Amino acid sequence: MSWLSRAEGLEGIEPGTAARLENLPVLRLPKGKVLFCPGEAARGFTILLGGRVEVYLVGPTGREILLYAIEPGQSCVQSTLGLLGGEDYTGEAITVTDCEAVLIPRESFLSLMDSSPVFRRFVFGAFATRLQAIMALLERVAFQRVESRLAAELLASAEDGAVRATHQELATRIGTAREVVSRRLDVLARGGMVRLDRGLVTIEDAEALARVAATDGAG
Repeated sequence: MSWLSRAEGLEGIEPGTAARLENLPVLRLPKGKVLFCPGEAARGFTILLGGRVEVYLVGPTGREILLYAIEPGQSCVQSTLGLLGGEDYTGEAITVTDCEAVLIPRESFLSLMDSSPVFRRFVFGAFATRLQAIMALLERVAFQRVESRLAAELLASAEDGAVRATHQELATRIGTAREVVSRRLDVLARGGMVRLDRGLVTIEDAEALARVAATDGAG
């Protein structure tokens, strides 16, 4: 079976385009593999068939912020910018699960953008969706209080009422420093909203945490 049958967003691809794509190999990428780093040029356009990849921005001090995650049917805006605009990567992409993907080489990607309306709509549609998500992230970091971002992240990522993550991981997700997250978690714990254990945050009062998440204002 061709990998194209598993590629979300490429349904109805033109037969000629499908013939050009279906012979590309499916890559099996282990968890923890670095796919690109700042300063590297984009080698091609990746179509993710399974798994999850996270893209980070890394500051001069080594502090990271989670820019976005990629799952099947979604695209990497940094790769699209690199292929269309010639810009080098400014972020770092890492597989956070075992993944399956297909890499469309740069020249083939540019040719398909010219010749295939279905492929072109897929690329620009996924690009627009990703750009909207990045704009939403910038708005949260710029205008939403750290406590609100942290509370929202805890509620969104909780499984069975608990979040299994270090303070550093939470800081990376919401765009702040580990020390800031640790202080804010202590405040939430003293307020009876969460319970803290090593690598684990248990939600004790989801309603109160939701009220914190809904609080407006930068901070």
